[in-house]
Amino acid sequence: MNPELANNLTRISTATLTTVLLKKGLRNVWLRGPMPLVGEGQRIAGPAFTLRFVPAREDLATPESWSSPTSTRAAIEAMPEGCIAVVDAMGVTDAGIFGDILCARMAKRGVAALVTDGVVRDLEGVEKSGLPVWASGTAAPPSVAGLTFVAWEQPIGCGGVAVFPGDVIVCDQDGAVCIPQDLVGEVVAAGLEQERLEAWIGKEVEAGAALPGLYPPNESNRKRYENARIKGEA
Repeated sequence: MNPELANNLTRISTATLTTVLLKKGLRNVWLRGPMPLVGEGQRIAGPAFTLRFVPAREDLATPESWSSPTSTRAAIEAMPEGCIAVVDAMGVTDAGIFGDILCARMAKRGVAALVTDGVVRDLEGVEKSGLPVWASGTAAPPSVAGLTFVAWEQPIGCGGVAVFPGDVIVCDQDGAVCIPQDLVGEVVAAGLEQERLEAWIGKEVEAGAALPGLYPPNESNRKRYENARIKGEA
């Protein structure tokens, strides 16, 4: 991802992004389940590298499968620097999809974050890895206790949201949001403007202004905001 674009995305909250995307007709963009588990307080943006699990099948979900060419280990070696690993774990919360060693390898490869509607294991080691993680929690059992890994870089459903490889993920303290790849430029422009407007509104509220006609701004307050922008006060 373009560094300037990524930097601008870190200036826009996921709350603002959901509003901007709602105005464009996209309502289902916030991933249900993933919340900051490691690295709370950060805002991270990057292109999605998708991984997909299906329900466990006893002949496939075995410890031996970890050595298969189709494995989480192989997928991690295909992850480019700066990507966000987005994992469809079907919302399963009693089998950890990644543990300390896998997270350490992802951090070493420069992966920006892990986002999943499932859970991780070996939390102490995951925290030490330095990899930011948005997940639904932790569990001691390994992934094969409840899931079978089947593919990477395919369209997935994570937290009830369709995520395609290359879509842009932004995650912060409110969770994770998916921005369709083709809309990123216009969403960033609208998001930055929304953040500027709301910062100005916040100052007005601090000064004692009432909300009706201010949030959202009516024509009069919109003109006041535009004048403040011209003067460099907003």
